[in-house]
Amino acid sequence: MTRPVVCAKLGDVSVPRPATLADIAAAAGVSISTVSRALRGRGEMAADTRARVRTVAEDLGYPAADRTGGRPRGGTALMIDLVLGTFHDPYADEVTAGARTAASQLGYDLVLTAERDDPREDWPMRIRSRGTAGVILGLILPTRAQRAALASAGIPLVLLDPPSDAALPLPSVRTTDRAGGAAAARHLVERGAERFLVIGGAPSYRYGRARVEGFTETLRALAPQAPLVRTSAGWSGRDARKACAAALGRLDGAGPIGVFACSDEMAAGAYPAIADAGLGIPRDVLVVGFDDVRGARWLQPPLTTIRQPIREMAAAAVRTLTARGNGSIVEHSAIELPTELIARGSTATRPRSRGRTAVTSPSH
Repeated sequence: MTRPVVCAKLGDVSVPRPATLADIAAAAGVSISTVSRALRGRGEMAADTRARVRTVAEDLGYPAADRTGGRPRGGTALMIDLVLGTFHDPYADEVTAGARTAASQLGYDLVLTAERDDPREDWPMRIRSRGTAGVILGLILPTRAQRAALASAGIPLVLLDPPSDAALPLPSVRTTDRAGGAAAARHLVERGAERFLVIGGAPSYRYGRARVEGFTETLRALAPQAPLVRTSAGWSGRDARKACAAALGRLDGAGPIGVFACSDEMAAGAYPAIADAGLGIPRDVLVVGFDDVRGARWLQPPLTTIRQPIREMAAAAVRTLTARGNGSIVEHSAIELPTELIARGSTATRPRSRGRTAVTSPSH
């Protein structure tokens, strides 16, 4: 296609001249600053706006339009992008701390990039323009288009705690969620719980399902006749409080109650629901969470929880990313770091009641 020619008037003669940002802005119907940001891949804007500006610039023969949005010609920048849906919760704080420490030790800077639920989201384009050394994607599965955008620029990608078991040709780092749920069940039975309530997460992500399955399977092996109520709540304390309050009323029988929540925040939401029911922790109800974020030990009583090594997982993702850039990591490899039960006041030792639910040893 023949490109249009931008001309300047010299007397009565029109002579070709290079296109300017102002020419592109006028043709695309945007501001000059928007044109500048679109061509440099900087800032946030709708993907269709960025594409329109680049198309107009290319049609006008603007030199910068011929540059691809990949790594700079001088080579890959010594920085790593950490992409999360939010950076305003305890889990994100732990991930950021672990990734930053590991990146610094390896001589990289860490860039925090937010993912949004917007079909026009262009975070891969912004990342491409920075010439990043790689991307860690936490609690998110990339779309096919996002994977293609990074792959075309040669930018490696590692998944941290992926939310599903979808088979993607990408390395991942996760924890032993099922084993953690199993440990919670064993602990509650050992501490004398005779009725049980498990609060799963909604949406039912991979890690939440694994935690609930590990808990229920182990509980049925240890105490097959014990009453068990399963409920679910949004991954927040407020939703967990409502779900716990409703579920407590559905528990049959008598005896100490063991509550397992799929996150520490959800376990914290169970605390006021238990108090509202006129019950005490750990007098009447024993509670176990999952994560071991900093706030767990500040609850009253301090929360027993399954520690997943969040900082270590983030550090492992950084090391995996840099190793992958050197070609030493198998595409489908999965690193799994172990969980650990941290016993605190919410499951303080209590004498086991007599004449209650029988506890049997697992058959395997």
